[in-house]
Amino acid sequence: MLHIADPRERRLVAAADALLRVRAALGPLRTRVPRAEVKRILVLRLERIGDLMMSLPALHALGELAPNAAIDLVVGSWNEPLARLIPGIARIETLDAGWLSRGTGSLGLRAVLARARQWRKPGYDLAVNLEGDIRSNALLAASGAQWLAGFGMAGGGPLLDTVADFDPAQHTATHGVRLVREALGDERIVTVEPGVSALETAAALPKVDLVIPAEALQRAAALLEPAGRTRPLVGAQIGAGRAVKMWPPARYGDVAARLVADTDAAIVLTGAVEDALAAREFLARVPVSATVVNLVGVPDLVTLAAVLSRLSVLITPDTGPMHLAAVLGTPIVGVFGPSSPDRWGPLARQRRIVRIDLACSPCNRIRRPPERCVGHTPDCLEFIGVETVYQAARELLAARTAGRRETP
Repeated sequence: MLHIADPRERRLVAAADALLRVRAALGPLRTRVPRAEVKRILVLRLERIGDLMMSLPALHALGELAPNAAIDLVVGSWNEPLARLIPGIARIETLDAGWLSRGTGSLGLRAVLARARQWRKPGYDLAVNLEGDIRSNALLAASGAQWLAGFGMAGGGPLLDTVADFDPAQHTATHGVRLVREALGDERIVTVEPGVSALETAAALPKVDLVIPAEALQRAAALLEPAGRTRPLVGAQIGAGRAVKMWPPARYGDVAARLVADTDAAIVLTGAVEDALAAREFLARVPVSATVVNLVGVPDLVTLAAVLSRLSVLITPDTGPMHLAAVLGTPIVGVFGPSSPDRWGPLARQRRIVRIDLACSPCNRIRRPPERCVGHTPDCLEFIGVETVYQAARELLAARTAGRRETP
């Protein structure tokens, strides 16, 4: 079943799949290499920061199930610094596909297919595509790997040998681990137990920590020095990457102001360069006397990871830094609107998800939001009040303080 919202795009992909199915039936049959004999694995994860972070359980499962294999990981150039922090990866390659890249220098389909043909040289026993897209599945097919595994929910399933089921109610990380186990012929398939949410299941999956270099930790310590060493560090991720996921910056500022007054917290403001205007709206709501470390547009990704690892709590929309902080063990208050927390929630053991129930939410229409939600804050975020987010942050701060007191 194709999970494509746009009807015209869905019809085009379905037609392409029909042709690919005929072509696959005429092609040679491939044989899966036994798990113990797998020596080289190619993995594609070309999307954004959060997508890479949610793929860590799958990469961990690959290392566990094929411990003698060298794993090569292909990512977008924006993710290269973080990919190099993942243990167990033999080689990192960058590939900026035009349908995913937001910047200049991205490659069209013909150019990326040419790059993919170069992957035939190493002679991969297995190639795994952790994202579902007919174009990236075509890259997998061009790699010449002995066995191809991926998802078919956005087309290209006939190109693959292992096509894992895709349930939109389950967490992305769950899908990745299931795909890896099916690709390697492992009998333990990830399932969601009755009465247990997909998010809870995903949080219990094995995941590998990022290894942050000592120099990045030192840079983070220097950036956070104005906050002192004793007060709570409350992070506020002001940018959401896409406007449809953005809670009003002034409300973030109101939450921060209350936390400063009630807990003597220092505020650590994070975001990209393009979030500078939103940061000004945030800062206008915070008392001048408050300690604010404004890091909007400042640290590189690795230093940002080190900063996030130091926070007492991070208040954030559904965005890449949320997933990065969750991997690092930072408590998360996730403010969710159009995206589903069961599918894309933070893989953090200490978290509070703030959202409201509307008939239209979550619609999961992030790249192409409904017309009524464009140009202003959508209702699913507009109706979230300051008090709810503030209380979620206070609960996590209290739990963290209690935990420290109980530690001998």
